[in-house]
Amino acid sequence: MGTRSLTRFIEKYEDGTKEVVTMYKQYDGYPSGFGVELSEFLSKGKVVNGISSYDDVVFNGMGCLAAQVVSEFKSGPGGIYLEAPGTKDVGEEYVYEITLDSTTNELTIRCIEAWTGKTLFEGTPKDMLEFCAVSE
Repeated sequence: MGTRSLTRFIEKYEDGTKEVVTMYKQYDGYPSGFGVELSEFLSKGKVVNGISSYDDVVFNGMGCLAAQVVSEFKSGPGGIYLEAPGTKDVGEEYVYEITLDSTTNELTIRCIEAWTGKTLFEGTPKDMLEFCAVSE
């Protein structure tokens, strides 16, 4: 049995939020596994509004970021699935919320223990890497 997780991609606006998509991961969803991998990937890039150069890893908004995350981790059938925004109760043990503040282009990650609702971590992807290194 795998450690299942959900990853929610959320865009934050001045007047509210919108969940773009939810990604279901069937195994290795624990913070020191997928949490680290996800944070490493997100830390390599920056969020932009319009593409002017491919020299750096860029995410052109939340839709582009979500698509790149799926592309990074999906290598064949099974393992990762796209679900409707708001999907829950699929056996997940952890929930990751990737939030993009559309006014500042700041990216945050939140890791939640699904069965208790407790937030284990909230901050930048780089801070998540430090958190996971200390927690091991």
